[in-house]
Amino acid sequence: MVAVRHFAGILLVDARGWVLLQERDEHPVIAPEKWALCGGHIEPGEGDEEAALRELAEETGVVLPVGALTHWRDIEVWHEEYSSLDRLAVFAARVDLTDDDIVLGEGRQIVFVDPEAVPRLDLSASAAIAVPGFLASELYESMCA
Repeated sequence: MVAVRHFAGILLVDARGWVLLQERDEHPVIAPEKWALCGGHIEPGEGDEEAALRELAEETGVVLPVGALTHWRDIEVWHEEYSSLDRLAVFAARVDLTDDDIVLGEGRQIVFVDPEAVPRLDLSASAAIAVPGFLASELYESMCA
């Protein structure tokens, strides 16, 4: 039987239309040294948005109110490390923040990335699905208007 684990991921879009991504360090089991969404495990009894807001605050110091995130979509990704097909609830929000507003709580760096640079990044499996799809979405377009 394949384990299914649940995660929440967050894509913040700044005034330039750049997206917040995390460069992971060498320590995590999943996707070490790759670029990924901010986010993490959804704890038992925790809702998707609640987990997304908690993870965002833990990893970046950014505290957003309930309702500030828009659920974009759920994606499934296979993680060989755990032999699990995991579900990632992806949320997004337009923010008036800069790199200076981000407190690094985890990983090598968490910065806003120019969408044109995304194809050159070594993305995690989930980010390789989520980021290009999000950048091509109507939701992202509306956040850049």
